[in-house]
Amino acid sequence: MADLSVSISGIDFKNPIIPASGVFGYGREYSELFDLSRLGGIATKGTTITKRNGNPSPRIAETPSGMLNSVGLQNPGIDKFISDELPFLMSKDTVILANIAGSTSEECVAIAEKLEETDVHMIELNISCPNVKQGGMAFGASCEGASSVTKAVRKVTNKPLIVKLSPNVTNIAEIARSVESEGADAVSLINTLLGMRIDINTRRPVLKNNMGGMSGPAVFPIAVRMVWQTANAVKIPVIGMGGVSTGKDAVEMMMAGASAVQVGAAIFTDPYAPIKIIEEMNEFLDKQGIKSVKEIIGSVQPW
Repeated sequence: MADLSVSISGIDFKNPIIPASGVFGYGREYSELFDLSRLGGIATKGTTITKRNGNPSPRIAETPSGMLNSVGLQNPGIDKFISDELPFLMSKDTVILANIAGSTSEECVAIAEKLEETDVHMIELNISCPNVKQGGMAFGASCEGASSVTKAVRKVTNKPLIVKLSPNVTNIAEIARSVESEGADAVSLINTLLGMRIDINTRRPVLKNNMGGMSGPAVFPIAVRMVWQTANAVKIPVIGMGGVSTGKDAVEMMMAGASAVQVGAAIFTDPYAPIKIIEEMNEFLDKQGIKSVKEIIGSVQPW
């Protein structure tokens, strides 16, 4: 058995596989299927300052080799998360990444301040949300927006801060450098790509919100490219995600430079996907005679 353990920003993970935010809820349903302690970590459903009911249905649509979603960060709000969901998660022997989002920097700061008083291991700041004070453009769409919200949150928490980057930008490595400069301990990428489908019979978008985030195997090559570019641009750890469906996908993502890997859409088609990916990674490493998964991080040799 290869050593699958990794360390990110001073936090030790027993293996590098983490269910991504938004696909795993708070783990309760999946705990009925397998022991959550087998996971490297869990990224919680995105949490906002107050309760959100999410977007109107339909808000999920299938695409070739992927899916679109416009769920809209449905969640009970930070206070309910801390009182009702976090105790369950913290009782599991795995790393908990609290994913947070806000419409303003002030909201993100307020959520981080509340989490600072808890035992949650890490904070993952989602900067793909629209900044209402800046005309609705996502925080992560510009270096200025990304760095400003990172700086604000960094000031109020000593917990390891992961900034989750949007792929809907011209130069993701530039955005990564900007959040690194303001104190991000790690970056995670990619969040979903903006997409759209149209029902040609009704001539209306398939999603009630018109557009949604695309994920699944179709985005994997784009995610690998962005992880590689980012890993070569920053000194902080990179957590890769985007279309990872198999153990070999996870190995490829880590060879591109990821220190850990989040699994998203694959869980919708197979709830056991994270466990299978861990097992497949271990099998690959054993066959290759690789003693530790850390040996493959960033090991790609470009032409």
